[in-house]
Amino acid sequence: MTSISRLRADHAEALLAFERENRAYFAASVPDRGDDYFAAFAERHRELLAEQDAGLHHFHLIEDDDGGVLGRINLLGVRENSAELGYRIAEKAAGRGLATWAVRQICALAVREYGLTALRAETTLDNTGSRAVLAHSGFEPLEDVMFGDRPGRRYVLDLSGDAPPAR
Repeated sequence: MTSISRLRADHAEALLAFERENRAYFAASVPDRGDDYFAAFAERHRELLAEQDAGLHHFHLIEDDDGGVLGRINLLGVRENSAELGYRIAEKAAGRGLATWAVRQICALAVREYGLTALRAETTLDNTGSRAVLAHSGFEPLEDVMFGDRPGRRYVLDLSGDAPPAR
């Protein structure tokens, strides 16, 4: 069974393996994290956990039955009862509805556990998979933007009503 768990210190090794395994795949649709990210991973992981403990962000892993990392799903920049949604799904798990499932789960968690009333998201226009996930999850287009030389779009989801169903 697939599950979502809050990021912990003992996730570091599995998370680093996930990022290395999928680096080229991710770089095809989002800017590459760069070599420094991997070289300083342990330190950065500790910093992220400290930021999470301070309530600035809520980081999560999507895991399979064996604790293998299938993806990440995060709520970033928490302020005024809102946060930015970010996610990455492993190449081996892509195209099977996992991202849509995870977004619905995190929306319910955002309301229930973190008291959030809105989520923001953004993606490039050429990332059709991510755009479909956001549309299927109820996100509304807000504005078109540029990410460097790539056209993109910002989205918003109002969570102030009932929490979206976690299917």
